[in-house]
Amino acid sequence: PGTFYALPQSPQLFKQMLMVSGFDKYYQIARCFRDEDLRADRQPEFTQLDMELAFTPLDDMLRLNEDLIRKIFLEIKDVQLPNPFPRLTYAEAMSRYGSDRPDTRFSLQLNDVSDIFLESPFRVFSDSLKSGGIIKVLCVPSGAKTYSNTALKKGDIYNEAIKSGAKGLPFLKVLDAGGVEGIPALVSSLGPSNKEQLLIRCSAGPSDLILFAVGHPASVNKTLDRLRTFVAHELGLIDNSKHSILWITDFPMFEWNDSEQRLEALHHPFTAPNPEDMDDLSSARALAYDMVYNGVEIGGGSLRIYKREVQQKVLEIVGISPEQFIFAEVVAIPALSSGDFNCQPQT
Repeated sequence: PGTFYALPQSPQLFKQMLMVSGFDKYYQIARCFRDEDLRADRQPEFTQLDMELAFTPLDDMLRLNEDLIRKIFLEIKDVQLPNPFPRLTYAEAMSRYGSDRPDTRFSLQLNDVSDIFLESPFRVFSDSLKSGGIIKVLCVPSGAKTYSNTALKKGDIYNEAIKSGAKGLPFLKVLDAGGVEGIPALVSSLGPSNKEQLLIRCSAGPSDLILFAVGHPASVNKTLDRLRTFVAHELGLIDNSKHSILWITDFPMFEWNDSEQRLEALHHPFTAPNPEDMDDLSSARALAYDMVYNGVEIGGGSLRIYKREVQQKVLEIVGISPEQFIFAEVVAIPALSSGDFNCQPQT
């Protein structure tokens, strides 16, 4: 009495065996428990719909889930979602929003301005670019009137940048006459041509505020994603009655683990690579997808690898041999052999 037990949420091995044995589809509605810290938008348990389908192309899988979510929203919320859902590639989402789960209820977007500052005398920018960094900006409409210089140097918006890992918050304000003011060293380093390019690139006009982030691409995106959301809440740019849903596709197969100095699977090591990228798996795009609703990931999945040689190569890239990993040893590698248990394509 007073105790309970929970099985780890890992049905993958059993689902794979079902697919290998000839089942064409498997659906599971299950209660899941989160083994992680709670957050404002999380709860300790939730209900999950888990699907495993054989011989199902990626587009068909996306359409199946779209039909389901559209029906749920219509019947429960009386909300008509778009048909089909919009799609963004991972690269597009990171470029425009700095996040792979962007909130698209508001239109603030990022712009890369690295090329404008390549030869800049402002050493903070030029030195970072020479060491492989990038410079991106977020243009805030009428932000010059909303945020004082003091706020931008030590107020809440500055603190948001620091919390994201930034070392500071370079900024420029666009004046009514077309000039700019802001960080003195940055202002003085801007020639007429560079200033014009900058204003055109980010569509900045009088009274707009331009926020800069400089450094490694991941840290730059993290900072501007956080500032984008902060500014949207501060300025009331988010329409809470709006339902914005989209797919994010074409994730990278791998990401670099700095602490272990190796590549690791971004999703999991059984995600299939894009057939167009087979010549260089280490930089391949994955046949993976996430569904994002109002800036929150509410679902996702991937097509599975179903060829032995591809699975072995992926395991080698992430530093795992079949002998080291029970799933690969018991199911993935034997099932994908050229014998009688050849596995069909599955999602």
